[in-house]
This record gives sequence, structure tokens and C-alpha cells, in this order.
Amino acid sequence: MLHSLVIPVTPFQQNCSLVWDEQGRAAVIDPGGDLQRVLGEAERRKLMLTKILLTHAHLDHCAGTARLSRERGLPVEGPQREDRFWIEALPAAAAQFGFPPAESFEPDRWLEDGDRVSVGAETLEVLHCPGHTPGHVVFFHRGQRCAWVGDVLFAGSIGRTDFPRGDHEALIRSIRERLFPLGDDVRFVPGHGPASSFGAERRTNPFVADRLFAG
Repeated sequence: MLHSLVIPVTPFQQNCSLVWDEQGRAAVIDPGGDLQRVLGEAERRKLMLTKILLTHAHLDHCAGTARLSRERGLPVEGPQREDRFWIEALPAAAAQFGFPPAESFEPDRWLEDGDRVSVGAETLEVLHCPGHTPGHVVFFHRGQRCAWVGDVLFAGSIGRTDFPRGDHEALIRSIRERLFPLGDDVRFVPGHGPASSFGAERRTNPFVADRLFAG
């Protein structure tokens, strides 16, 4: 069984997640900042951190990656390599938005659609879902019907596409052709805000609801 805890971090209230198996072997998804809070929660639960997983390379999702990787000896997996230019821009972005200094880094493993990543004894499937950024990926635990979708989809909204190399049409395709087919029962943790389900968004989301694409 995969356990999880959402920890909002940074002034942007980005949903960093701790995920771990029954033996307490854990990964950090999207460590955008406030690392002492994240590490404190891991220590409180006696978790053994084993890796960092990244949905995409925007500042609020990965600004703490280089420091966390270096200080704890953790490998970095993700995102897809088309987000390299965002990683290279991290120092400038941190200065622009008033974040603590952030370092660029090289992931130990770039991820591709169809890859799998392990968290202890548990497995997450990787879906490449471009649009918000070109290298955005989603992590899906099939057994527990849960996905970590970064900034692709939100409760009642979708990711922005007005950043460099954003693509609105690609984002809509990612949601409707890659995420929604996983099943209405799938719960998802977005990059910001409350969790929801793909079924709820298919019914009510004003950007990607089924009724908008009928006929």
C-alpha cells in the first residue's frame, strides 16, 4: 500500500507530497521549497527518503531539488527532458520571484511516457502530459487509483499555458486523452489546491468537461 501526505510549500502554496510504502521507504514529489517542513514531516513518521520525483521544472515545484538531493544523497527522477530549459533558468527565476536562491541540476533519470518509477515496494506509472510545460509528467498508482498531476489539472481549472513553450491544445489533449481514460474513480493531487477526481472534472470542470466536447 502506498501512503501519502500533501505539504503545501512556498508562497505559491504548491502541493509537495511525501509518498511511502509499508516499510517507510519514501519519495518526495515536487520539493519546491520549505525543506525543513518536508524533512520534519518525514522524520516525524520515521520515513527513509530514497528519491525525488518531479512532475515538471517550474520554480515552485523544484527549487529545493538540488539542495535536497545534495544534502540527503537522493537521486532525482523526472521530469521529461523537454523541461531542461526550465531547470537551467531556476537561478534567475528564484531571483525574479523573490524565492531563496535556487540551483539548476541534472536529473539522474529523465522520464518518458510509459516509464515506471519505484517507491520502495510500490510502483508509479509515468504519463508524459505536455501543455503546461513541454516536459510535464504525471505519476499514477494504478492499484490505489491515485495520480499526482502537477499543474496539468486542478479542481475546477487547468494549468496555465501562457509560459514559454506552453501549449493549450496539447494540455487539453493530455487531460482528455491521457488522464480521463484512466477512470472516473481516480483521485488526483494537483499542484495547487484541493484534490479531486477525474470523474468530477469530467462532469463539472469549465475547461475540459465532457459537455464541451459533445457532438
